[in-house]
Amino acid sequence: MTETTVGIGGAAESTDMVLNIGPQHPSTHGVLRLRLVLDGERIQHAEPVIGYMHRGAEKLFEARDYRQIIVLANRHDWLSAFSNELGVVLAVERMLGMEVPERAVWTRTLLAELNRVLNHLMFLGSYPLELGGITPIFHAFREREDLQHVMEEVSGGRMHYMFNRVGGLKEDLPAGWLGRARAAVAATRSRMDVYDRLVLGNEIFRARSRDVGVLPAETVHAYGVSGPIARASGVDFDLRRDEPYLAYGELGDVLRVAVREEGDCLARFECLLDQTHNSLELAEACLDRLAELPPGPINQRLPKVLKAPEGHTYVWTENPLGLNGYYLVSKGEKTPYRLKLRSASYNNIQALSEMLPGTLVPDMVAILGSMFFVVGDIDK
Repeated sequence: MTETTVGIGGAAESTDMVLNIGPQHPSTHGVLRLRLVLDGERIQHAEPVIGYMHRGAEKLFEARDYRQIIVLANRHDWLSAFSNELGVVLAVERMLGMEVPERAVWTRTLLAELNRVLNHLMFLGSYPLELGGITPIFHAFREREDLQHVMEEVSGGRMHYMFNRVGGLKEDLPAGWLGRARAAVAATRSRMDVYDRLVLGNEIFRARSRDVGVLPAETVHAYGVSGPIARASGVDFDLRRDEPYLAYGELGDVLRVAVREEGDCLARFECLLDQTHNSLELAEACLDRLAELPPGPINQRLPKVLKAPEGHTYVWTENPLGLNGYYLVSKGEKTPYRLKLRSASYNNIQALSEMLPGTLVPDMVAILGSMFFVVGDIDK
């Protein structure tokens, strides 16, 4: 009798497999590629490969004047356009030593919080979708449409509002707009319990997100992670409270910073949801204050050619996805000599290389979706 030994798989049992996720994938909110090294279904190594959407925004800033760079700045995070514009105009105003009318300050704060809600609703709806739950996205888009209507009415844009100007805002609010904005905010607040019941109350959602993708606070500090992702890991930092700008210094009794200690996917979702609730409360407080303000200007008159004095400044804002920083250098010309953009998603996504190793491939999508990033914000 002859005995034959058959080799199965060519020693594949001890060979790592390299798997490319992307550069197109439904849970990446843009064109991102993840290069994974797998041992079976367990991730051994993860490398985010970025740059597919890079357009050289920082170089483009240098060839545009201070009015034109606002157009470029509101596009990298297309879910937070108003907040992106805000950082640029605040930097130029600081260079000029310019005081903005009180009416513009409160209106900016209101619109920034409405923009924050619009950003968060997209992720509150799309994250359950990435885990297999389709219903929440329909609710999220209904609430988004209510708020989009008032944002579109005041600015003329649905995504790229272009409503900020150096010295204030483009124009005053339309007649009756405050009432319509108040109705939209109230309608959204009345339906927010959908996410508390439908999503957080779902046992499948909780099983897929609890204790998955834990991000330690040390890693948050090491990578410069910020926003709701950092606060979900116990890093209690929010510029609106800790270094107030706009009218946030007067909203301390309304502003609540949502913090969790667990650092997992569920904690990140809960922080985002709590922050959405609070942003709606802040918006109502701003509406109340605007209703009390006497009529007045909403912007400053500017010269035909706007030049910032020679020097440099750094302005950072608490954008919906985290800290956005703007380092502006001027040589006294009508264009910036340098405008360095520090975007939240760029830092946040780097932590994936620490979070993914040791996890299973099915959990990768849950972790990736819970990072709440926009790829344009990474690539700039």
